[in-house]
Amino acid sequence: MSMERLSQQIDAYVTWKRELIRDITRYRTWLEHCRLNTADVDNRLERALRLLRQDHITLAFVGEFSRGKTELINSLFFSEYGQRMLPSRAGRTTMCPTELFFDPRSERPYIRLLPIETRMADASIAQFKRVPRHWVNIPLDTSDPANMADAFAQVARTKAMPVEQAIQLGFLPDMLESTDRPGMVLVPAWRHALVNFDHPLLRQGLRILDTPGLNALGSEPELTLSMLPSAQSVLFLLAADSGITASDMAIWQDHVRQLGEDGQCSLYAVLNKVDVLWDDLAGDAFVGNAIQRIRESTARQLGIGQDAVLPLSAKQALLAKVRGDRDLLARSQLENLEALLCERIVAQKERLLEQAVVGQVLSLLHNSQQTLRTRLERIREQRTLLDGQQQDSGQLLFEMTARTKDDHGQHHRRLLNLKTNQRLLRRQGELLRHTLRSERLEHHLERVREKLQGSWTTLGINQAILGFFQAVEGDLYTLRHEAELANRIVDAIYQRHNRENPLNALDAPIFDVERYVRELARLQDKADRFRLHLKTLLTEQRLLSRRFFSTLAREVINLHQRLREEAEHWAADALMPLMQYTLENKQLLETHMLRLKALAQETQQARRRSLLMGRYQEELEKQLAEASEIFRLLRRPAPLQRQARVVTLPGSQRA
Repeated sequence: MSMERLSQQIDAYVTWKRELIRDITRYRTWLEHCRLNTADVDNRLERALRLLRQDHITLAFVGEFSRGKTELINSLFFSEYGQRMLPSRAGRTTMCPTELFFDPRSERPYIRLLPIETRMADASIAQFKRVPRHWVNIPLDTSDPANMADAFAQVARTKAMPVEQAIQLGFLPDMLESTDRPGMVLVPAWRHALVNFDHPLLRQGLRILDTPGLNALGSEPELTLSMLPSAQSVLFLLAADSGITASDMAIWQDHVRQLGEDGQCSLYAVLNKVDVLWDDLAGDAFVGNAIQRIRESTARQLGIGQDAVLPLSAKQALLAKVRGDRDLLARSQLENLEALLCERIVAQKERLLEQAVVGQVLSLLHNSQQTLRTRLERIREQRTLLDGQQQDSGQLLFEMTARTKDDHGQHHRRLLNLKTNQRLLRRQGELLRHTLRSERLEHHLERVREKLQGSWTTLGINQAILGFFQAVEGDLYTLRHEAELANRIVDAIYQRHNRENPLNALDAPIFDVERYVRELARLQDKADRFRLHLKTLLTEQRLLSRRFFSTLAREVINLHQRLREEAEHWAADALMPLMQYTLENKQLLETHMLRLKALAQETQQARRRSLLMGRYQEELEKQLAEASEIFRLLRRPAPLQRQARVVTLPGSQRA
């Protein structure tokens, strides 16, 4: 039942996103219809729509080999086939990282495998994904479970090769299995596997990343530097029969723990294989207490809450689902994990999307509403004056037009002032981008490459990587200083606006560099851990260092690029709410002046003029009603929050 509930929850999440896209598109159309749209606002709305369309949820399974990661995926996604699909047996079965997803562009399911030899190239897995010819393609026949199982078995294939070649590919020889032939070892045949498979959850945007054990995590830097950090949730698999081993703790400390520090990723420990503790003679209470003690101990050792530690038996869950045994399924406790996926992971994704998209669009829409309300209030006052005028109202209309013209002139001056401030801020934005120019980063990269190529010692490699991070960190500190100046400029502009428009006070958007400083620190921490684990074998050092640094450099380039884009967007968008408010006021005042002039030229009596003013009022009331309806729809809580009756709004629009 819980898996059905998860499926329903993700359905609701996808429907909610579709509704957000519809409502934001409706707001764009409304702006055009009211002639209130600007290029800047349109760009901001387009970015929000793109983020919604590209959004998906990634769930990563991490842990040492033989902890049951693949068995758990089988029980969650493949039980309907009546057998194991992904290879799962004692020992090292998941030899390469495997991604499960649904590809809507493909007509049929497939497995794509990237040969292990591609590690010799400098290109990343992400780059190889864009070049299909490098992958071995295996079609999946979903109507034939045996065919599917054979195809999936390819993922776990190994191949024998000389130990020297394995070292060149980045493997540590003492971590590999030997063969009958001397000097030969077994390595995974594949570097990465992509599985396109039509499952209700995958179809709705859920992606699964199944990772190998510690050895593979260490020898494929892209996994720990890029793939895992981009996941929304990580399930860390442990075995109840062995507890937390030294290698489990090494994976947690080196690759998992820090992923949860920024609140972008949820961490959960899955205590698998609890069926080894089942004891029919001792009774359920005794077994329950034993599991609870292990759960408490696990939470304490990992430094997480007990509610984030889930005991279960993936093996018994799969068996129960295949047999249709409800009692065994309940005893396996898999439904607790399915409930967690449903209640927490999707809920966290909803919150992140509300922060990144909904709050920003609501802020723009709130501006539009405030402008319309101000205009309507003025029109109602003027209509009351016209209704009270017994004689010719021409003189009164002349005075109203003059006052409206004064208001228009005031907003026009404010707009000119804002445009001057915008140019000032754009110059500040150029200073921000200059600090982050790609040529400067390329210079840092070139220097470290030269040092790495020229170095034959561990000390030289260490100093080269350390020097690189110090150079990039120095740039970020310079950026921080420029960002503080830019933030002070923006804050002063907003304070002035808030004094002049107390009914539409707005919070100044802050350009925050700290998140990127923390991200760089985490990358440096990865580099430090890598340097500390360098083996004494010289070729191994040089090859591993080159591959590690190549991946590390791509991540720093990616960080740099995202920061540069954010600086650019921030400099362009920081004053947008003020520009939008002033422009919309100016536009509506222009329309208002034209209407008043038309009324003044109307030769009919005062009653006729009041009637025409009433029609203009009705037009604006309809526009405001539609804006309020769009606002109400966008404010609608995300599905899980709706269930909990919790409504969250951006700070400036709290009810």
